[in-house]
This record gives sequence, C-alpha cells and structure tokens, in this order.
Amino acid sequence: MATFLYRLGRLTFRRRWLVTFLWVAVLAAVGFAAVKAPEAPDTGLSMPGIESQKAFDLMDQRFPGATADGANARVVFIADGGQKITAADNRKTIDAFVERAGDGSQVASAVNPFQAEAVSKDATTAYATVTYKVKAEDLTDAGKNHLEKAVEQARDAGLTVEVGGTALATQPSAGATAEIIGVSIAAVVLMMTFGSLAAAGLPLLIAVLGVGVSMASIMALSDAFGLSSSTGTLATMLGLAVGIDYAMFVVSRYREERANGHHPQEAAGLAAGTAGSAVVFAGLTVVIALAGLSVVGVPMLTKMGLAAAGAVVVGVLIALTLVPAVLGFWPNAVLSRRARRSGRVKEGGENNGGSRWARFVLRRPVPVLLASVAGLGALAIPVMDLQLGMPGDEAKPTSTTERRAYDDLADGFGPGFNGPLTIVVDAKGARDAKTAVAKISKEIGATEGVVSVSPARFNPAGDTAVFSAVPADSPTSERTKGLVHTIRDERPATEASTGAEFEVTGTTALNIDVAQKMQDALIPYLIVVVGLAILLLLLVFRSVLVPIKAALGFLLSVLAALGTVVAVFQWGWGADLLGLETTGPIMSMTPIFLIGIVFGLAMDYQVFLVTRMREAYVHGDRPGQAVVTGFRYSARVVVAAALIMMAVFSGFIGAGESMIKMIGFGLAVAVLFDAFVVRMAFVPAVLALLGKAAWWMPRWLDRLLPDIDVEGAALHRKPAVPLTVAGTHDRESAHV
Repeated sequence: MATFLYRLGRLTFRRRWLVTFLWVAVLAAVGFAAVKAPEAPDTGLSMPGIESQKAFDLMDQRFPGATADGANARVVFIADGGQKITAADNRKTIDAFVERAGDGSQVASAVNPFQAEAVSKDATTAYATVTYKVKAEDLTDAGKNHLEKAVEQARDAGLTVEVGGTALATQPSAGATAEIIGVSIAAVVLMMTFGSLAAAGLPLLIAVLGVGVSMASIMALSDAFGLSSSTGTLATMLGLAVGIDYAMFVVSRYREERANGHHPQEAAGLAAGTAGSAVVFAGLTVVIALAGLSVVGVPMLTKMGLAAAGAVVVGVLIALTLVPAVLGFWPNAVLSRRARRSGRVKEGGENNGGSRWARFVLRRPVPVLLASVAGLGALAIPVMDLQLGMPGDEAKPTSTTERRAYDDLADGFGPGFNGPLTIVVDAKGARDAKTAVAKISKEIGATEGVVSVSPARFNPAGDTAVFSAVPADSPTSERTKGLVHTIRDERPATEASTGAEFEVTGTTALNIDVAQKMQDALIPYLIVVVGLAILLLLLVFRSVLVPIKAALGFLLSVLAALGTVVAVFQWGWGADLLGLETTGPIMSMTPIFLIGIVFGLAMDYQVFLVTRMREAYVHGDRPGQAVVTGFRYSARVVVAAALIMMAVFSGFIGAGESMIKMIGFGLAVAVLFDAFVVRMAFVPAVLALLGKAAWWMPRWLDRLLPDIDVEGAALHRKPAVPLTVAGTHDRESAHV
C-alpha cells in the first residue's frame, strides 16, 4: 500500500498539469450533468415494516384520489377581549375565510368549524381545516399566497389567527451562514497551525473542489436514485469536513519530509505513502460507518449514507492525487513563513507541546485513564433516560405561527388534540362493515386515555373506514405512547369479534413507530460497524489490542455525547444558553447519525495518530518513545482537525430549529470528547500501560493477514542532507 501510494504521489507531482486538468474536467462534466438532470421526485420518508406505514399504504389503495400525506393547514381562530368565537361578527368572518380558502386551485376541501363542531367548550377557540390535493413541497407560491391572503383578511377583521399544519410550515434549515462561519474558523485554525497562507488555503481549496464534485454528482443522479436535499446536506457537511482533514494530513506530512531533507517530489511521494495510507484507511472507516446505515432498513437513511460515503471517497481520491499535484506547482509555498525567510526547512521539534503532553501522560497513566473514563462515564449516565421521538410544532420557536397554533389548540381542546391517532379499519372480512366499524370505534373510545372519537368516514367501496381518536396527553408524552401500545395489544380480541382488521397510524403513531424502529436498530448497527472497523484496524495496526481499545474509546465518547444531548435537549440543562425554548424527546434519528458520523470521524483521528506511533515503533522506538513520537508529529494536526470539525458543527447550534440545534450540538460535543479526551488522554494512557503488549499479534494471525504496510516500512529512504529552500524548485524541475 505505502509503496503504491508513494509512486502515485511522485507521479501526480510530476504530471501535475494532467492531474489538475482531469479533476477540473470531472467537475465540469458532473456539473453539466447536474444542470441537465431533471428535478428529483419526492420519495418521502418511507418506513417499510412498521404498522403506521402499512396503514398509510392501505389508505392510498382504498381511498383513490385522496393523498394520505397531502398538504394541510389547520387555521386556528381566537376571539379576543372576552368575546365568544360564536358571536355573529366572528362567525361571519370565519365563514368568509372558509369560502375564500376553499377557492384555491390546489385545495381539496375547506371545512367550516361550525359545521364540523370544531369549537372549544368555552367558545373562545375554533379551527378550520384546509386540505390540499398535493404534498406540501408541491404547493405553488400562488396556492400559498391565496391562503395567506385569506388569513390576513380574517386578522384584519379582529380575530387572532394562527396557522398550523404543513401547508405554510417553515422548513428546518441552517442556511449558508453556518457553513460560512465554519469555513472561516477552519481557515483561521489552519493558518495558526501551519503559519502559511498557502498551507491554510490548500486544504480549503481541495475540500471545496471535492464537495463540488460530490454535490454535482448527487444532483445528476438524484432523479435516477431518488436522492433528496437532505442527502446533499449530509454529503456536503461530511465532504467538507473530511476533505479539509485529509488534505491537511498530507500537507503536514509533506512539510515534515521537507524538514527531513527530502526534495519536493520525494517529499510528496513519502507524504502520499505514509499519511496517504492513513487517509485511505481513515476514509474506509468513515465509508463503513456511513454505508452501515443500510442496516437500519430505512431507504432514506440508506441513500443518505451511501451518498455521503461517495463524498468521502471523492475526498480521499483528491487528497491522494490533487494535493501532490498542487504541491508540484508551489513546492515551497506551503512551508512556514520562518522557513521561507530563513531559507532553512525545519518542522516541529523534539520538545513541542504534543511531546510534552505525551510524557506527562506516560508518567501518570493510571490517574489520566481513570479521570478520562470517569468523566466520560458520568456524562453518559443520562443515556439511561433516553426517550426517542420526532419533535413537531411544539419544538419550534414561539415566534413561528405553527408553534402558536399548537399552543392555542392545546389550550382550547386539550394537549392530545395536536396528535390524534388515525384508525384505519379494513372491513372486507366482516359480514356487516358498518356494524364492525361502529363496534371498533366504541371499544377504542372506551379505552382509558382516549378523550373522543370522530365519526367514521368510509371509502366509495364501503369496505374501509377511517376515524380519529384524540388522546388525553400530548403527542410526545410517554402516556400517549403507552396508549398506542394498549390499543394494539387489545386488538386481537376486537378483530376476532368483528371480523374486521384495523391499524393505528397518524403522525403521532408514525413517530412512535419510527422511534421504536431506530431504537431496535441501534445494537445491530453498532455490532456491524464496530465489528467491521475492528477487522480493518487489525490490518492497519497489526495488533489485537489497539483496535479493541479504539472501539472502546469510541463507545465512551459517543455515549458521553448522547448523554450530554439528553441532559440539554430532554432534561433542559443549560437549554437557555442555546436559545432552546422547549425540551422533549430526542429526535429518533439522532443516535444513529451520531454513531455513524462520529465513528467515522473518530477513526480519522485514531488512524492518523496511532499510525504515526506504529510507524515509530516499527522503525525501532521503544513503546513509550513511540507514543511520544506520534504525539510530536501528529497531536497538533489532530487538534487542528478537531477544532475545524467543531467549528463546522457548532455553526448549526445557532439555527432556529431545535432539531438542527440538536444535531449540530451533538456532533460538536462528540468531536470534543473523542479528540481531546479519548485520543489525547485515554489512548496514550492505555498504550503506556500495555507497553509492548499493545503491538502484540498471534503469529498465526500475523501470517494470515495480508501485509499492507501502512507505516511505509518498505519505502527505502535515501540518506537525507540538510536542504535549503532556495533553489529547490529549480533543481526539482530538472529532475522532472
């Protein structure tokens, strides 16, 4: 591996014009394909195998022409100043609204609250339901404007009007500001790390090019594979993060080899053969983690994982080929300002901050190990109270009309009104469909925790019915979750007595089912991802204990990150500092995303840091000295990489949506724990205690595994002599 990448690095350095042209051509080709590609169809969030999804599918089959997930607007009217909503003037205003809203070209129906008995008991609140023929994302601007004008006219008449539902809902988005802030901080960190504008700008330029290729490819393939905008968001975030890191690893090693006295082309080859090998296997661990999302069994997650994995592969290829090529154009530009001014190349030192910290840990391995494990273990305790769910309008800021509509409906009709359960009855097997549906409706209405049941609505064939059951508690309440399970547990007896079958669905039940599916997938996903990564790290480190230690360290960091997320977003600790207005269940996909993304990024640090230790050990250093050597050359780069990751992810904490806050916060603290506690404290402490045993492998296993030579032992380096910066480019060009 190292020899092949060494030759590749020298080749791309020498053929820099051709390599650069090829990458620019690739970007142009996929960009042209993206422009010409048709817009991707909306595939929605499909969850095969759960009851709620089956019920939605049955509704689509039995109610032709009706869209189960069509856009809707629940317009809430409140009479101010102690008035009644049923007063003549207010009633006239609402009647006029319903008439105007129902005239929209995409509107399927607009239901008058006085006809549907949608008025609160105290007659201060009422709501009208507007349903559409199309999904929310297919609503035209004209259709939205039509509803907004009708709402404004009702407000002008003196009523307080708020709009919930999906028709006018604001979409969760972090915007471009977060990315700009993250890239800006990354530039500052790179500048401080390398002391060179070119060395700081090269990783950013390379990462942006890689993201451009990845995003254009996703857009070009979106129609064929049904890739969504969220797929592109994840690919952009990870492509940018790993692209900067991988390019930085190669540039850092290039500077080190220049300091060792090698000519630019040789230094580029050695950087590709050593740091490039670490990049390859770090990238493979990220790909494993992302591709492993297919284990969950959710098509959308599978597509997101595979698309993001493709972005990582592009980042690896660019780091191995384009970085050496660009170094060929300006071999001295990435060196520090001091080196360019003095004419002497010098990188690092025997006693820098990384080596001093490593010696500190080596002198006190037991206290450092106990402190790191105890600290992360304490932060992980809240995971035991983890509650998964899908926050809805209740999690939005009070500045949004959706949140105000949610609160008004809860005040007027009860907390469970915002999350009704939809019961779909398949009465094909019943002797009398109407009698069977009536009995099912009566028994569900009598279930403890159900406040009311709506009249059943039959399909044209008369063999399927739909009605709603309003729970007593809020949609995210544990009692509502228990109610759904109770109805389903008591179902066999009801179905046996009626001959009809029924299923529980609706947004509330769907969120409960999704949360359960994600929770059930956590352990299999962890086993697959961690197991495959341990096998891969066996090849990289030629050790049994180092891969196991890496997996245990990752579990500590990700559990601590999840515990911190629970403490902040579920318990509310420090929520005010993040501008979080409401606490509640953790978004169902958060643990899977955290495990997948953080595992891949954590292995980046593991591979780059410990590979440098392994390289020193293979070349004759004692185990303790190998740890010091690894930190001397790698600690600064790993810290810089972690700071860049944290900057990118922290930018999302300032978003208005709590879900985006949660993902950004979770990823930022996970990188913090993994890079600064696990890799900087836990890892060297464990290696210090293990000594030579850390690099032990049974002889039979050593013979069985292929030798991939990540450390570059096969690279026969020529004796180096002190080299001045002046004139190196001309002499190197002569060799080319």
